[in-house]
Amino acid sequence: MSVELILWLFSFASIMLICLSDLEFDYINPYDSSSRINSVVLIEYSLQGALCASFLLTLHWFPFLVMAPVAYYHGKLYMDRKHLVDVTEIFRQLNWEKKYRMIKLAFYFTRP
Repeated sequence: MSVELILWLFSFASIMLICLSDLEFDYINPYDSSSRINSVVLIEYSLQGALCASFLLTLHWFPFLVMAPVAYYHGKLYMDRKHLVDVTEIFRQLNWEKKYRMIKLAFYFTRP
């Protein structure tokens, strides 16, 4: 992968983690935090889908097989309308959201 793409993925994940940690320490209100996270989620999902499709079209099978379950999961979250962070539920889901974003960040950096 190119360096620019890695930096984009890192910036998406770090924006989400920084917003969640700022919310945890009460530096930012829930509305601002959720609106910042939600503005980045669709871009991340579309970039993930585009990378998965480009690996399929260029016949890079191993990276495609690694990324396909994540692209499917993102598509399922989007179709079920569970991809956005809810302002009223953000404090209840804060620990899970932080763990989820950390796992996603680790996945993005350990991909082939």
